[in-house]
Amino acid sequence: MNCPVCGGDCIEDAPTLLARLPHTFAPCPDCMGLTYDKRAPPPDLSPAEPCPSCARRFIDEVFAQIYRVMAAEGDLAGTEPLGAAGTPLVHPGFAMRSAPYLPPSSLVLLSRSVGERTAARLVAEVPEVRGVVRAGAGTPGVRDTDAEPNVHALLAGCDVRADVFSTRQGPIVIYKQQSVLHVEFPRDRDEKILSLERRIREQRPRTFVDACCGAGTLGLAAARAGVPRVIANDAWYAAAYWTACNLRVNREFLGIGEVTMHRSCDDLRRRPVARDPVPVATASGAQEIEVYQGDLRLLPAVLPPEIDLAALDLFEKADAGKIEEITRAWRARVGGAIFIP
Repeated sequence: MNCPVCGGDCIEDAPTLLARLPHTFAPCPDCMGLTYDKRAPPPDLSPAEPCPSCARRFIDEVFAQIYRVMAAEGDLAGTEPLGAAGTPLVHPGFAMRSAPYLPPSSLVLLSRSVGERTAARLVAEVPEVRGVVRAGAGTPGVRDTDAEPNVHALLAGCDVRADVFSTRQGPIVIYKQQSVLHVEFPRDRDEKILSLERRIREQRPRTFVDACCGAGTLGLAAARAGVPRVIANDAWYAAAYWTACNLRVNREFLGIGEVTMHRSCDDLRRRPVARDPVPVATASGAQEIEVYQGDLRLLPAVLPPEIDLAALDLFEKADAGKIEEITRAWRARVGGAIFIP
């Protein structure tokens, strides 16, 4: 599966990625790394080289080199703490017991301070850096179909990366382009997934709808739990595309055959925020799974007549009035049980 950002082989199927997961960030016997205080500037030392045996390097050493390049380019004054360089988003991300030793091309840097010249240097000079993203003012995505979407800026390299989430039936792998989708840090306990699994055990739904699906985590968790029909939808093009992509990535874990893609990433990007729902991907077999891009308020027009369970994981849960309005309309037009993760 070609990467829609760089055209490379960034996207692996889930079994392939999971097979190498236990050793991805583990040090070899020859690895050495210094732990730095993230609340202070890094010490004035020459950058440590990657391990000659396994090509990995401890994350603090990598971040110290990133910090020094940013300081040399004027993005940092050199007096800020090490953590001011940005947020490390490792690829693949999963719940870790210890700090990682990074192999080449395993880190996307998310930073508010980084400039374009610095980003180009980081991708060229720091082997662990696969992409550099300058963070914008808001969380990537769209709050409403009438609102302007928020995005970060990919300055250099490729920002496609994967996260691995645990479910009771086994892991799921969620790829995303990090400049256009929000960050999710996998943890030992994912409360949204646990909440969904409780509802599935209690209600045994035949059909589940994830009406604001993001990159597809809840929809795929429901499919992994064996729900016969799953429908995922999001108004934001990147969410719909990566949900469809993740359906293909995880298909060996599901009761489906080939995934039919109805629209490419380029097609969806031309209409970044959709109102009338359009099909993005479908798959069938022992399970049926559909992905749409559209406004959740218009989604009932394409839904089957009986929906047992729906998740309304709205972008902005603080707006109680809006949540009540949407859930009331959903109950009137669709029915079935609703939960807000």
